[in-house]
Amino acid sequence: MRSALNTALIVENVSKRYLIGHQSGQREQYPTLRDVIAREARNFGRRAADFVRGRQIVQGDEIEEFWALKDVSFEVSRGKVVGIVGRNGAGKSTLLKILSSIIEPTTGRVRIRGRIASLLDVGTGFHPELTGRENIYLNGAILGMTKAEVSRKFDEIVDFASVDKFLDTPVKRFSSGMAVRLGFAVAAHLEPEILVVDEVLAVGDAEFQSRCLGKMHAVATKENRTVLFVSHNLQAVQSLCDRAILLDTGRIVMEGGTQQVVARYLSAGQYGSQPSNGQKAWSVKTAPGNAELKLTAVRVLSPNGEPSGTFVSDCDVCVELDFVAREMNARLCVGFDLANAEGITLFRTYQTDLPPERWPPIKIGHNSWRCTIPKGLLNGGEFLVSPRIGIHNIAWLVHEDAVLRFQIVLRHGVSPLWNSLTEADRPGLVAPIFDWQSVAH
Repeated sequence: MRSALNTALIVENVSKRYLIGHQSGQREQYPTLRDVIAREARNFGRRAADFVRGRQIVQGDEIEEFWALKDVSFEVSRGKVVGIVGRNGAGKSTLLKILSSIIEPTTGRVRIRGRIASLLDVGTGFHPELTGRENIYLNGAILGMTKAEVSRKFDEIVDFASVDKFLDTPVKRFSSGMAVRLGFAVAAHLEPEILVVDEVLAVGDAEFQSRCLGKMHAVATKENRTVLFVSHNLQAVQSLCDRAILLDTGRIVMEGGTQQVVARYLSAGQYGSQPSNGQKAWSVKTAPGNAELKLTAVRVLSPNGEPSGTFVSDCDVCVELDFVAREMNARLCVGFDLANAEGITLFRTYQTDLPPERWPPIKIGHNSWRCTIPKGLLNGGEFLVSPRIGIHNIAWLVHEDAVLRFQIVLRHGVSPLWNSLTEADRPGLVAPIFDWQSVAH
């Protein structure tokens, strides 16, 4: 039984219900004016009654109940870093909003011991008309800190965020990267007992993300504060977090050691990674993305263009992404993460890694882009493809984990000695073929 004094956060049977409105599927294709007036009068009457009774106001003729969270319970001790993982729509962001008191749970309760600071969206808690300097003090006041306390931390915050040249500029003129840097710096340095960080850090550059991970580790280990961390970067979750919680369709599927939880998350049987046929497709209605872009298919192909789940190491492997674009955006980044079966990311690649003149052209409508993983790079074992499409340094449009699973059979440089040593074909995460030369001295 955990000591009550050592517990930072207790979540007890928390559920969150939303009401979703749908237009009636029975509606005539060409309604009369009388039908429209009657329908809108009924809807206005229902919305007015909902407003008077303090209920959620929902647009549409048909109402559907949707439970974003269902009976979620867990505890977090002081000084612990807990990762929360799960596929898109699992309920992660809803849970963090409840913990941050942005929304109320439908049932259950949350008990928090100490101050909590959250970074859930770009510029969370900032007033766009106020300057960076003013927003630092405003956030400190929201956390219950005096002006003198904020002033003591002010230089550290500015130095960490690297926004000293723009301190007296209104935050609404900050780029998304600047807003995230300042937001994280304020949240981490104003000494809350609990720090809540969502995937928003993904819009920062690699150097800033590394600093953020280091700061979160220091907050927990050196300052005995608690961190809740939601991320699709499973390698960061495994390196940073003491334990993890796996959410799926609003429920806790597993809670425990980080490596075990990540392995469960990536398991093909439960989460739909497809190991055999080498392709995954969606209808436009169900495809990941938003109104401006939808990912419609992912394929892993042999050099002759055939989808497959098994490849040999001395042949190229092609990853193909199909997407539908509704508008042109020069900052669109299309790519994927490749991880091994333990969730360790081997690399992330985008078309923007190339010079701009070599980027594939973006077309309005259907696009099919292919990336070739050169032969002799991957070691034997299983690999996971996670498509990533976003607007550079602004937001993710598609962020799907472990969509496809494929296997590499090592065929180059195989030694008969390995058969009796380990199940792995060769030590190391990769097995590249390098050039060797004799050098005369």
